[in-house]
Amino acid sequence: MDPREERLRALLLQALGGDGAAYQAFLRELAVLLRGFLRKRLTSLPDDVEDLVQETLLAVHNQRHTYDAAQPVTAWLHAIARYKLVDLLRRRSRREALNDPLDDELELFGRADHEEADARRDLAKLLAQLPDRHRLPIVYTKLEGLSVEEAAVRCGMSVAAVKVGVHRGLKALAAKVRDDP
Repeated sequence: MDPREERLRALLLQALGGDGAAYQAFLRELAVLLRGFLRKRLTSLPDDVEDLVQETLLAVHNQRHTYDAAQPVTAWLHAIARYKLVDLLRRRSRREALNDPLDDELELFGRADHEEADARRDLAKLLAQLPDRHRLPIVYTKLEGLSVEEAAVRCGMSVAAVKVGVHRGLKALAAKVRDDP
């Protein structure tokens, strides 16, 4: 067995037995390991490393009762850290998708406001021609950026029905745009 694995396992088991000093040592060693693990994976997001270390330590603390002493502690810790990392990346990608930064400030002055207003009005007219079962899933998922699950709740539809609604609605919109002179 790996010496690090043995040490972390022994500290965690002592901590689960009520040894506060062992728990502090466990969390200190774990924080060092997490920083290294996360720095390698978040090279483009170095400011988020420490926040994610703290989130992961909190998750470990809250889930410590789920540790199975028959399993390697590092595997259990790795799973928690990986889930926290995936959560962070999902949050960031959703936020970035909703808040697309301006790539070039001059682009702001390159388009006329009326062009955007015309496009919005045209899109609204096209969407108004669709039945709710197609229009609402498109509005929620494609325009408002909700997940399929969130859109299903808002529409009062199943996830599958939302996916079908988006697919059929987009297909109908494409046909209307192609047929429109």
